[in-house]
Amino acid sequence: MQRSFLLYFLITLVGVVFIGRLFQLQIVRGVNYNPIRNSAVKIQYDYPERGYIYDRNRKLLVANELSYDVMVQPNQVKSIDTLEFCNLLKIDKKSFLKRLDKAKKYASYLPSVFLKQLAKEDFAYLQEKLHKYQGFYIQKRIIREYPFNAAANVLGYIGEVSEAIAIKSNYYEAGELIGKDGIERQYESFLRGEKGKKYLQRNNLNKVTGSYKNGVFDTLPENGKDLTLTLDIDLQRYGQKLMSGKRGGIVAIEPATGEILALITAPSYNPNMLVGRKRSKNSVLLFNDTVSKPSFDRGLLAAYPPGSPFKMMNALIGLQEGVINEKTHFFCYNGYKYGRSKDAFMGCHCGIYAKPIRLKTAIARSCNSYFSNTYKRIVEKDNKPSAGLDNWHKHVTSFGLGNYLGYDLPAGSPGLIPDGKYYDKWYKYSWNASTNISNAIGQGEILTTPIQLANFTAAIANKGFFYTPHILKEVSKKPIDNPKYTTPKQTTIDSKHFSPVIEAMHQVFKTGTGKWSQVDGIDICGKTGTAENFAIIDDQKIQLPDHSILVAFAPKKNPKIALAIFVENGGYGSTIAAPITSLMIEKYLNGKISDKNRYREKNMLNLSLEDIYAKLNQKPEGFASGTK
Repeated sequence: MQRSFLLYFLITLVGVVFIGRLFQLQIVRGVNYNPIRNSAVKIQYDYPERGYIYDRNRKLLVANELSYDVMVQPNQVKSIDTLEFCNLLKIDKKSFLKRLDKAKKYASYLPSVFLKQLAKEDFAYLQEKLHKYQGFYIQKRIIREYPFNAAANVLGYIGEVSEAIAIKSNYYEAGELIGKDGIERQYESFLRGEKGKKYLQRNNLNKVTGSYKNGVFDTLPENGKDLTLTLDIDLQRYGQKLMSGKRGGIVAIEPATGEILALITAPSYNPNMLVGRKRSKNSVLLFNDTVSKPSFDRGLLAAYPPGSPFKMMNALIGLQEGVINEKTHFFCYNGYKYGRSKDAFMGCHCGIYAKPIRLKTAIARSCNSYFSNTYKRIVEKDNKPSAGLDNWHKHVTSFGLGNYLGYDLPAGSPGLIPDGKYYDKWYKYSWNASTNISNAIGQGEILTTPIQLANFTAAIANKGFFYTPHILKEVSKKPIDNPKYTTPKQTTIDSKHFSPVIEAMHQVFKTGTGKWSQVDGIDICGKTGTAENFAIIDDQKIQLPDHSILVAFAPKKNPKIALAIFVENGGYGSTIAAPITSLMIEKYLNGKISDKNRYREKNMLNLSLEDIYAKLNQKPEGFASGTK
């Protein structure tokens, strides 16, 4: 009797355990149970279309095209004819084993890319044979297509998700595509969309028998959002042509909005080089090029001494601090002497000797003596150089110099705007304005990026404020509504002080260093600059060809465009940067180049500095730079 009771008790207990387990699996977990680890379930992804990217005039910059990947789920792979399979895929057995081993290490129960981006003809043939190879299947994939050979640095590229990222991610799996740089990376969450999933039930013969749980876990794909950029692709392409054979950067901004119209780096590359099966080979060529650096965005990352355009900053600070006014004059004796030694002399090329020079003339003729005197008055205003330089630093950084600006692109450099602590550390609190007088003319320790100088120029055009530069204009045709980009940022300079500086910038193109680059019917306001370069060879300072610099905005009233241009080793700002500037402005405002200026366009398009760069590349390492 006791044995019978014990038997019934055990049967009942086992039944309760099974029922409890079934209740847990089907009722408690229910639809929240993830079947991904179930070997009887196959997951089929339905990838969405990645969002398209357009320029400000709705010209298509980035499109999609269909690709085919061979996928593998290692725990489903059975005994196959490896030799035949390798022949189908046009790979050898060593490659087959390496790829399969990689997939196993990632996750044996998850699908991953075995061979990506098959040719269409290979896909059609393989599809007929693939049913013989359990664990392998074809996955359709969307890859990028770039209609224009332009703006690679802006658009970025997409690449495969690494195993490390995939393991940590709730969305991505190894071998899937993700934005790696530029817009593709910055706005990945908008562009990628949401992939759909279908869970399919397998039987013991590994054949799909239907939908798992009647599709309760299935989801539909959601296409990515289309983006409209602030970029003007026609202006971008034109700027890239003008920079052919040169190194440097051009940044153009719309002052009234902070929208980036062009972001040019030279040299660059065709964005289609990083698409398809040739991507790996091309990426090695591009990213390992440490000489011309085509993947280095000089517009955002290259920090140069700003040279003479920085004189306008010191003019504005001098006016704000009351140490000069429009009528204040200084004498120039071919330069500025700032110490007792004969070497303590800053030469000047303004062409005015022993005559009183006032603000407008000083900017138009780029007088070093005038701005050295102005800087000295700013820093030593209260006989406290460190505090004076801190005050100067406050004004400079209010224009966005010395920081990342906050624009919506993933690359950037803060540059350098020194303050009092910077020099206190180096000179043990024993220094004055003469110690760093080079700051007066945009040299010394000051470093700025092209986008920072373009933003500085836009702030002048706006008479004291700017909008954070940005590249995104619309998402799914809806304008962005981010206060970060729509709220003006005020500088520390009162608006009344900008008028004389703007008038002087206008004179630069009327009678000053930019007069040979005027455009009929367009009032351009600008400032040329030249940055010296030196190499230290065998402890000797060897001068190299100068950088050519220019900042400008136009037209004078209601400005539509502000630019900063750096041409590495291009000589005087008036010889290369100025004509490129006027051509960019004319192209943007008029839509074409006039017959009168075709000669200027031809000269710039045909001008190459590759011979100079080739010679510089032969120099040993150890470069220094300054400006004049």
